[in-house]
Parts: sequence; structure tokens; C-alpha cells
Amino acid sequence: MPWGKLTMIAALAAGAALVLVPAAALATGVVVATSGPSAAKYPVGRKIGDDERIVLAVGDTVTVLDGRGTRILKGAGTYTLSQQAGPSKSGAFALLTRERAAQRMRTGAVRGEVGGPITRPNLWYVDVASAGATCLPKNDEIRLWRPTSSGDATYSIKPVDGNATTQVVFHDGEMLSPWDGKALPVVDGSSFVISQPGAAAKTVTFKLLDSVPDQPDALAEDLISHGCTAQLDVLSQATRVDEEE
Repeated sequence: MPWGKLTMIAALAAGAALVLVPAAALATGVVVATSGPSAAKYPVGRKIGDDERIVLAVGDTVTVLDGRGTRILKGAGTYTLSQQAGPSKSGAFALLTRERAAQRMRTGAVRGEVGGPITRPNLWYVDVASAGATCLPKNDEIRLWRPTSSGDATYSIKPVDGNATTQVVFHDGEMLSPWDGKALPVVDGSSFVISQPGAAAKTVTFKLLDSVPDQPDALAEDLISHGCTAQLDVLSQATRVDEEE
């Protein structure tokens, strides 16, 4: 074979290697919860490579989220993400993070309440029972969500730095209620007090995301960096992989 063709083939093979090898090497997960003796070694937010050895001691629990889902690793033992079994939860992630969901889901829609605590079916619904930072896609419609559909309920909402108060009503059978963007304009960093008679008031601070990552680990990093811990918990639970499945 002519020298020129051999050189070209070698160059193409080298180029293919440069494309394929980094893709595997860059596969990562992110720690979303940790406890035990090795917690300082695996803090929340730490990135872990697909083939990186995770060495845990007795009493350790490290929860890692990657593109396939969330896995809970318990010590003592040595693990790698690439060797963890269980089905991918990419479908659950896509449903949970679907934007513009408020436009497609009627206000009176009801989620089943069968066993265990009820969690919001969409990450971008604002949980009236949850305080703290709440991340939202910029320019998306805002919907308030309550963890029950039983009975009528009225919530009062006021800006932390203002006096005007707006009422939001959930009717019996409803878990969603619209946010009045005209009466309560939302900008990045704005805070509101949500209250209901007989319950402790909750202060919510909005963090607006210019874009939403399409990979679970990247979104987890965004939620961590903005302090949106309640949504991080929802994301972790919704994408949890059980090896028995």
C-alpha cells in the first residue's frame, strides 16, 4: 500500500481515538448526599469519574447521581459507578424536568396519593410547603404546588421587601394553582413569604436559570451551586436506581 494512504489511515485512526477516549473518560457523577467517616472525602458536589474507585468505610453512605440515575453506596466497600447495576432512569429525569409543563397540565389535575410522602411531579413546581432557594427556568410559567388534593386552601403571598399581599386559592381536588406574575413579578434573587392560617410561614427565594442542563449530574451541580437543596432531594429520589428492579 502506498505510503500516503498508510499515513492517512494512521491519522484517521488517531483522530478516532482522540474522539472516543475522552468521551468515556469524561463520564462523571456528582455526590448529592453523604454521611459517615468519609463524608469529608466525598462532599456534596464532588465529581466522580465513571471508573474512579470509591472507597468507603463502615458507617459511610454516599449518594451519587449520574446520567443513568441515583445510586446509594454504603460502606465498607470499594465501588465504581460503571459497575453499578440497575436500569437507567433517564425517562424519569426527562419527565421530572420537562419545561412548559404548566401549559400542558390543567390546574385541577390530581396525582395519586398512594403510600409514602407525596413529592412534586415536576421539578419546576413551587412547593408551598418547602422553604429556601427554589430554582426555576428563566421565563417559564410558575405554578404553585401543594402535596395534597383534599379540601380548599388559601395561601397568602407577599414580597419580603414589600407590603402588598396576594391570595392564592387551591380548590378541592387541585394540587396546582397559577402564580400571578403581574401582581408578583419574579426576578432572580427575589424572595416571598408564603403563609397559611395555622401553619408556619415559608420564605422562598427564586433562582432563575438561564438554561437547564439536559444531563442529571449537570443539573444536580446547578441545584447545589444555587442552594436549591429541596429540589436536589426530589431529583435524587425520582431517579433512584434500585438494583432489584
